[in-house]
Amino acid sequence: MNGAESLIKTLVKNNVNVCFANPGTSEMHFVAALDAVPQMRGVLGLFEGVCSGAADAYYRMTGKPACTLMHCGPGMANGIANLHNAWRAQSGMVNIVGDHASFHLQHDAPLTTDIVSLAKPFSGWIRSSASASAISQDAADAITVARGMPGQIATLILPADTAWTEASGELIESKDPVSPQFSEARALEIAGLLENDGPTLLLLSGLAAINEGLELASRIAEKTGAQLMTNRPTARLQRGAGRPVLDALAYPVPDALKQLGSFKTIILVGTEEPVSFFGYPNSPSRLAPEGAKVVQLASADENVLAALEYLAEELDAQTSGERYKLALPDLPYGDLTLDKVFQSVAALMPDETIMVNEAITSFRGAALATARPHDVLQGTGGAIGHGLPESVGAAVACPDRKVLCLQADGSAMYTIQGLWSMARENLDVVTVLFNNRAYRILQGEMTKVGAMKKGQTADQLLNLDNPVLDFVSIAQGMGVEASRALSADAFNDQLAAALTKQGPHLIEIMV
Repeated sequence: MNGAESLIKTLVKNNVNVCFANPGTSEMHFVAALDAVPQMRGVLGLFEGVCSGAADAYYRMTGKPACTLMHCGPGMANGIANLHNAWRAQSGMVNIVGDHASFHLQHDAPLTTDIVSLAKPFSGWIRSSASASAISQDAADAITVARGMPGQIATLILPADTAWTEASGELIESKDPVSPQFSEARALEIAGLLENDGPTLLLLSGLAAINEGLELASRIAEKTGAQLMTNRPTARLQRGAGRPVLDALAYPVPDALKQLGSFKTIILVGTEEPVSFFGYPNSPSRLAPEGAKVVQLASADENVLAALEYLAEELDAQTSGERYKLALPDLPYGDLTLDKVFQSVAALMPDETIMVNEAITSFRGAALATARPHDVLQGTGGAIGHGLPESVGAAVACPDRKVLCLQADGSAMYTIQGLWSMARENLDVVTVLFNNRAYRILQGEMTKVGAMKKGQTADQLLNLDNPVLDFVSIAQGMGVEASRALSADAFNDQLAAALTKQGPHLIEIMV
């Protein structure tokens, strides 16, 4: 058993059994070892940003880490945008980065890179394996970190010679991660605020916004009259019929200020104080109203679920609050508009759809609140190009659920290779591609930051209309069945058909 086999067997022993990979020369022994360990599923991404985004979504949907495989520092650099998003989403993963053989590093070959410095901004743990026999312990330690609360990215650097050298010793089991604590004194103080302190908001993110955390927050809100809202960024939302009513903090600063303006107290649960995405001239960075009390029940690094449970018990909060009721819209007809697109989506998507939202300026969520129950994965770190990779990861994680990717045109081109992985793995993903032939969000941001667009040169950097991207041809060229809808009637038919089939399909709409 060489070091590469030791690594893969250790991963599988500890229930890490999916690897999103884009390997190179230094990782060939890892690739060869996959045949010796069939319990590890290897999923090829044609760009490392697909691999990192897929591993992010896999964790969001399963709560357990996958691993990535990337080629030296430049390969990891290709994946950093979605590693950044995964870090902001607090997604656990084991990020394996191949490196030159240890004896070769001194020669400063072209791919030699300071991998540690590249990995530091998004990694909770970094180690370079010193020998083949150390790899199993290194991998077990990485898994322990990745499985913690919150999840973290553990970056394991694998020099090529440690992969090909014979390894000695037994395979190591990872340790149970240390369970974080929370402050009971702080929770008692907040219980008093909720009972006595006027208009109050529970601002949620992470584990507080899904499953048990959301149920507990709903009970607390019902008992005290507090309002529930998710902060940006929130990795996963649970929406639709039967789910607790939950507002979301708006992206535009004026809208967010209006949403928060009436609250005397804002209680942070699994999140930090809300701030604007960017700094704008003559606009505040902090979004909480002047004079409002902002207090932390539990940060993402603390035991959010235990804090909510303690608070609910202290308040004797037994009854859940208001829930969305099922109310499906009628199918629209005639000219195709954005509102009609989302009416159709709300009417047709099946129970427990996983919606990956990178529609950006095209998104219209109002019709979805009373649709069938569904999960929403969205951007967390502001790095675009997450939609197609996250759809890959969600489909691998939950093969029994339909994945619906709402994808903007400009951001699709960052990681368009994700379509190929969907076809290769026959993943059950329907992509609705909004082609507005522009970086529409940047056109809006230009005005917000006070930059006056003067003419053709600026237009050339914000428009995608020369030439127009043909996503039907692009998708078909990558093996994905594709169609174009030019009317609401056509979109209804194409979406209904795609949702009943197995495997990937893309529908392009011109907006």
